Amino acid sequence: MEVFNPTDDPRAFRDALGAYATGVTIVTVPSADGPVGITANSFASVSLEPPLVLWSPAKSSKRFNDFSGAPHFAIHVLDAHQQDICDAFTRDKHAFDGLDWHKGDKDVPLINGCLARFECTQDAEHDAGDHTIIVGRVIGASVRDGLPLMFQGGRFVAIKG
Repeated sequence: MEVFNPTDDPRAFRDALGAYATGVTIVTVPSADGPVGITANSFASVSLEPPLVLWSPAKSSKRFNDFSGAPHFAIHVLDAHQQDICDAFTRDKHAFDGLDWHKGDKDVPLINGCLARFECTQDAEHDAGDHTIIVGRVIGASVRDGLPLMFQGGRFVAIKG
């Protein structure tokens, strides 16, 4: 195992972070331009009481202003068979054409068929270096059986059930 200073070697630090497998989510918000989504793997549970989750958009993202300060949003955990949805939102923030979705409360776009979905109101926003941590209070959730879409080491990986 190589030991390094993350400040001196940011590429090695990024590679080390990539060793951790994460699920893949799509975060959605309503906007003046219509529904907006972004692919994110920076999602985590925070608290059961009250029900809180977080995610962390990069400040350098062209979509950052769509999400920072948004009072309502939804986080969708993708199923292993939904890589096409992930890829679409990686390329285009308006990738809703042909997608099974509907408007929820406060016009938040809700993607159907995901493994889990968390409908949130913003609880807090914290500066965190080159990202912002957005904490959401979960006001509605859904879940179904299945295996998640996973990302590790710069590639999608499968879990064998």
